[in-house]
Amino acid sequence: MTEVAIDRPSHFEIHPLTPERWDDFEQLFGARGACGGCWCMWWRLPNKAFQAGKGEGNRRAMRALVEGGVVPGLLAFDAGRPVGWCAVAPRAEHCRLARSRILAPVDELAVWSVVCFFVDRARRRRGVSRQLLEAAVEHVRVCNGKVVEAYPVEPKKERMPDVFAYHGTLSLYLACGFQEVMRRSPTRPIVRRVV
Repeated sequence: MTEVAIDRPSHFEIHPLTPERWDDFEQLFGARGACGGCWCMWWRLPNKAFQAGKGEGNRRAMRALVEGGVVPGLLAFDAGRPVGWCAVAPRAEHCRLARSRILAPVDELAVWSVVCFFVDRARRRRGVSRQLLEAAVEHVRVCNGKVVEAYPVEPKKERMPDVFAYHGTLSLYLACGFQEVMRRSPTRPIVRRVV
């Protein structure tokens, strides 16, 4: 897997999640699997399977993907410590997108989807998500993808709890060169960036 090369401070690095970085992923996600035992499997599993695996089952499912050669996303490191995560993969790997009326495909293009961010509580609101998003675009380019798609939230209020912002906000994507291409819900646009 080719490493992502983007200008950032020398102490800040972003790498694909590979078996060699599994321990870093576990350290970042902690005992709760980031949010209530998710382990970033919510988009990848039908609801029944996700609920049945909540916690340890979802952790094992994600580990099996990674050990099987799937790169489900990118890890951010600050001075060697894992501080952030961005899930990015071909849309077809996220079965819940296929079942969503609001996030249904815009067209027939083969897109890569950014579906989740998780940033260590102590590092939030410091640009980690933006660095991860730029790295995700570069990762897709390196993997010969052509279009990156995402499903941000546009909050009705100026502030919202961090737990509800795991998709990223519309302002984050617009600042990184994405354009809105569809909106089937007042708070859930679909955005894209051509690589």
